[in-house]
Amino acid sequence: MNDKQISDVLIHWYEANRRDLPWRDTTDPYLIWISEIILQQTRVVQGLDYFYRFTRRFPDVRSLAEADEDEVMKYWQGLGYYSRARNLHAAARQIMDQFGGVFPRTREEVLSLKGIGDYTAAAICSFAYRQPYATVDGNVYRVLARLFNIDLPIDGGEGKKYFTELAQSLLDSRRPDLFNQAMMEFGALQCVPKSPDCVRCPLNDKCRALASGQVERLPVKAGKTVVKPRYFNYLHVHARGETLLSKRTGNDIWRNLYEFPLIETGRPLTFGELQQTEEFQHLFHEIEDVEVIREVVAKKHVLSHRVIYAVFYEIRVDVFSPEMEKYLRVKDANVEDYAVSRLVQSYLETRESLLF
Repeated sequence: MNDKQISDVLIHWYEANRRDLPWRDTTDPYLIWISEIILQQTRVVQGLDYFYRFTRRFPDVRSLAEADEDEVMKYWQGLGYYSRARNLHAAARQIMDQFGGVFPRTREEVLSLKGIGDYTAAAICSFAYRQPYATVDGNVYRVLARLFNIDLPIDGGEGKKYFTELAQSLLDSRRPDLFNQAMMEFGALQCVPKSPDCVRCPLNDKCRALASGQVERLPVKAGKTVVKPRYFNYLHVHARGETLLSKRTGNDIWRNLYEFPLIETGRPLTFGELQQTEEFQHLFHEIEDVEVIREVVAKKHVLSHRVIYAVFYEIRVDVFSPEMEKYLRVKDANVEDYAVSRLVQSYLETRESLLF
């Protein structure tokens, strides 16, 4: 089976099995861009509602560029990997400033946008403009590794270069949009990570990994990220109808999202031990009556390179201490208006369920 036959088989399979998704019925580069950024770290079934919600509020580049960052983050809330939202916002402003509000058309110009790499640029250019650039995502790596029985690690420089060149060599230049969609959909629905249905695979007679019994072993990754634990003690402090919030800054996780005052410790602490820390005593200096209304131990929160163990203490005080003046004070009823991490949102939902 030659390259054209592989392409024809994949496209034929795609036309019979494709999912009906909104970003596949448009050539608008803005909508395609939004969908690709959402789907970078989010499964389709989870991302669909977010796509509709986000694009209803920000239907074009101008509306996104002119929005306040806090609002953009709020509409992204729950999707995680929040740098994606910050980059979207920055890139929208870049398009307004550098391209007159018109989404760029060349691969080089698209690559110049904040947060866009080779894969996303290829996706936008092939889907919106039918330009001949192969998209190589996790699904494509898997299909190619199995079809050609390639054991080069997909997370190494050599492997990435090899797979990219291979995908480009297979690309149907007359139908790059269909071919790329077909390849990715084939990996998502047919050539799945675990226990693929090889009996019904239209490429099973040409799959070298199937012939050699290597399907489950491929693709190969060189190494795994070391996951480290972190221990968060959140202090949900409120007095006289107001709650303290803080905006995360720096280069840590959840940058520019809001949260309650946080004391991070090197190990789990009881509340009594937490009270003895310098940070707690400094924060509650001159406050005599600290009433802990409830304690909520959050479920283990797993990120790509961290595992967060969090405890939330809801605390009522009569007045805020001088040290608490550095925090943002918001009405209790308005806390939900602020963009927070999934961890904090889960706590707020748990707390609400306990109130009723």
